[in-house]
Amino acid sequence: MNRTLVIDAHVHIGTGDGLHGPWDTAAPLSLYLDRARPAGIRGAVIMAPLTSDYPKANATIAALIRDRPGLLGYLFINARSEAGTIQQRVAHAVGQGFCGIKVHAHDARITREIAEAARRWRLPVLYDPAGDTATVEMVVRSYPDVAWVVPHLSSFADDWKAQCAFVDQLVRLPNLFTDTSGVRYFDLLEDAARRAGPGKILFGSDGPFLHPAVELAKARALPFDTDGMAQVLSGNVLRLTGPARLRFRGRRPAVRRRVA
Repeated sequence: MNRTLVIDAHVHIGTGDGLHGPWDTAAPLSLYLDRARPAGIRGAVIMAPLTSDYPKANATIAALIRDRPGLLGYLFINARSEAGTIQQRVAHAVGQGFCGIKVHAHDARITREIAEAARRWRLPVLYDPAGDTATVEMVVRSYPDVAWVVPHLSSFADDWKAQCAFVDQLVRLPNLFTDTSGVRYFDLLEDAARRAGPGKILFGSDGPFLHPAVELAKARALPFDTDGMAQVLSGNVLRLTGPARLRFRGRRPAVRRRVA
């Protein structure tokens, strides 16, 4: 029996108002748990789905991470509509137990305001650039003391050229990381694993939109030994969120107990 702790580093939970697709309509916790528990996933980093009202959606996440000890939370921010308020919002979120920031280029490109808040509070930023690897290069190099996690090898849309360019960035830039969610071309993910090493890759599912058991099987297929796989499945996310989790004294560390 495999006893390696597994924490899903990319999960959306809540209700959106876009009604364009699952990503901005519905992401039920119950559906995610029904799929994650049998796969042996013991913890998850949760964040809102895409929506026009992130303060409301983040309040749902805050309640879940307060009440369910198996869950960690990332604050979802719209860099455009929330500009000018981000430092205050992040400070408040850290007090609620959030341990990272999520930004999506669908809303707006990453900004200095977000990067500086992440640096101030030592939070990782999960940034989906929608294939815009040039912006990734600029922000990661400009803020070398911030941990940047770019999911899907930079493109959920399977932009192979963007993903190839991103793998080179992942190897070159020490503060750049990726997660395994939604990567269709396994050869590219395997190439990233071999070249960048296990310390740069986090298991993430993008659940419940993608099935966490399927995504976990893909992560387990990567060419790592036992120690390397432990980094991918939980060690890296624990390391990157460690400063924020240690700072927040209102609850015990969440990851030692099963998602409930």
